[in-house]
Amino acid sequence: MTATKARVTTWLEPPNALSRLARRMRAALSELIPSGIARRFAKALVGLVTIALVAIGAANMWLSYTRATEAAVSVQRDKALVAAGRVAQFIDELESQMGWTSGAEWGRNNLDERRYDFIRLLRQAPAIADVQFIDGTGREQLRLSRLERDVIGSGADRSSAPGFAEAVADRVWYGPIYLRRGSEPYMTLSVAHAGRNPGVTLANVNLKLIWDVIAAIRVGQDGYAYVTDSTGHLIAHPDMSLVLRGMDLSQLPQVAQALRARGSAVGNAPDAVVGPDGRTVLSAYAHIPKLDWFVFVDLPRREVLASVLATLYQVLILLALSILLALLLGGWLARRMVVPIRQLQAGAQRLGEGDLGQRISVTSMDEIGALAQRFNVMAARIQEAQETLEAKVVDRTFDLARSLDDLRAAQDRLIQAEKLASLGQLTAGIAHEIKNPLNFVNNFADLSRDLVQELTAALEAAGPALDPRIQGEVAELSAVLRDNLSRIIQHGRRADSIVRNMLAHSREGGGEFRAVDVNAVTDEALNLAYHSARAETPGFNVVLERDFDPAVGRLELYPQEFTRVLLNLIGNGFYAVHKKQLELGSEDYQPTLRIVTRALPGRVEIRVRDNGMGIPDAVRARIFEPFFTTKPAGEGTGLGLSLSHDIIVKQHGGTLQVATEPGCFTELVVTLPRAAEPAERAA
Repeated sequence: MTATKARVTTWLEPPNALSRLARRMRAALSELIPSGIARRFAKALVGLVTIALVAIGAANMWLSYTRATEAAVSVQRDKALVAAGRVAQFIDELESQMGWTSGAEWGRNNLDERRYDFIRLLRQAPAIADVQFIDGTGREQLRLSRLERDVIGSGADRSSAPGFAEAVADRVWYGPIYLRRGSEPYMTLSVAHAGRNPGVTLANVNLKLIWDVIAAIRVGQDGYAYVTDSTGHLIAHPDMSLVLRGMDLSQLPQVAQALRARGSAVGNAPDAVVGPDGRTVLSAYAHIPKLDWFVFVDLPRREVLASVLATLYQVLILLALSILLALLLGGWLARRMVVPIRQLQAGAQRLGEGDLGQRISVTSMDEIGALAQRFNVMAARIQEAQETLEAKVVDRTFDLARSLDDLRAAQDRLIQAEKLASLGQLTAGIAHEIKNPLNFVNNFADLSRDLVQELTAALEAAGPALDPRIQGEVAELSAVLRDNLSRIIQHGRRADSIVRNMLAHSREGGGEFRAVDVNAVTDEALNLAYHSARAETPGFNVVLERDFDPAVGRLELYPQEFTRVLLNLIGNGFYAVHKKQLELGSEDYQPTLRIVTRALPGRVEIRVRDNGMGIPDAVRARIFEPFFTTKPAGEGTGLGLSLSHDIIVKQHGGTLQVATEPGCFTELVVTLPRAAEPAERAA
């Protein structure tokens, strides 16, 4: 048991030793760099050095990686060109060796002599597995093979085979790659003979010998080369099993790029790609135009990153040394700063305790000295301010009392506004209750007037049958009754108009909220108001001026309510100019109403201006109040401008303002926001 405890104690000692070492390092760091502003200064210095070194290190690593990548790709391109040249040379040598069997004089030899020449060709070209002679008519006359028995004079028809037809047409034909017995890649090479009606020498070439060329290429430690045909199928690779499986590499990015850019003799992938073995590689390629083959040279990216990692290690070592040096330098500078700062701290503490005569004696000429001087100036001003503090307190108390009075007044106005809102709701209810009996009064007044007319007609029909005195009294009473009924009908209709306006004033909503052409709606309202005024007032005429800005375009609003506002504003303008014309009675006065639309940043403005009598200052402040009107009884209800104000401000979130000069003009300005939800919808 004791031994076990000893082993446990021994096992726990290293962590305790590390903890003690960490505590000692923290204590030494605290001694070197005091807490507070000095430590923050040291941290800022270390952070600045760290950021600078990290930025420089990152730039060096990037440059190192770029240079290493460019150098590796350049070597790969050179290797690919060399390999492509060797493969092309290999095919050229085979073609040259077959060429002496295609001369014009060779056509005069008999089959035995040609067979001897083919035997010599097979000995000189180990890559040729078998060779055939096809005469000018496409018949096979001779076939020699390394693996099969020779065939002489078989006469087999080869005229439709590509090896014969393409060779006769193009002089030389390179056939596609195929696997013979699933073990080795082969291709067919056909060479046409010289002269008229030429024959063809056709050889099946074993491409396994190209593997020696590809296997000899080395780039770095693990770099390798491989060859693909024009469709991206693998022809040669250091791993022959990949070739025997007939791998299709056309989906690899570097192979797809090479197949797209057949015109370039050499190229490389713009970035790291995946190689045939699944590793990330840098790839370069060279094109063999004669065969339309491609030689690729791949280098694993991890070999390129080796130099970058070396640079990274150097940067990390330099960063650690620089941080250590910055810590030492920051600690030294911090200790130089902390003494005068602590003097400032002590002076501020004494000043806070009430010692207004305290001054700090710091003689340094740096920023800390300037701060000490400003502190002394501040202490002097505080001492001076204390002497006049009572007067300032009285002034502030007075200002506070006045602000409190203003706040109470604003509160009273808010309560009054709330009462008016409640009154509006009450008005709507009362208007609904009044409308039905008022309709009965109006209807029965009309009916009673009709009955009086019928009574008068009956009296006139009775004629001399009635006493003239009674007839006269009845006629007089009928006339008085008709006059009373006319007044009842007139005031009943005015009351009905007031009720309708009260209901409209208290009603919320306004139909469909949609985009409309502001200029078109404004022009339509102007025409409608003008023709209505001329129908109501015969002989009425006014000059209409339109200034529509095409940039206004379409705006989302309530079309019916907006048209009601325009009709009201234009109608008031017509009334003003007509009234002025009647009062002046001069032909020199020309009634004019001008309507203007303007597209402003974020809003649309509509101005309705008339040259009527204007609005007096005493009336101007009340024109938007409900039921306030300057028109004679029966000509207005006082709800038109109030209703228009609610539609523009509450429904559309805009403004309705008035500019006027008594005796000269009145201009009402409607401002509507663009792309904004209406006030009632936002609520």
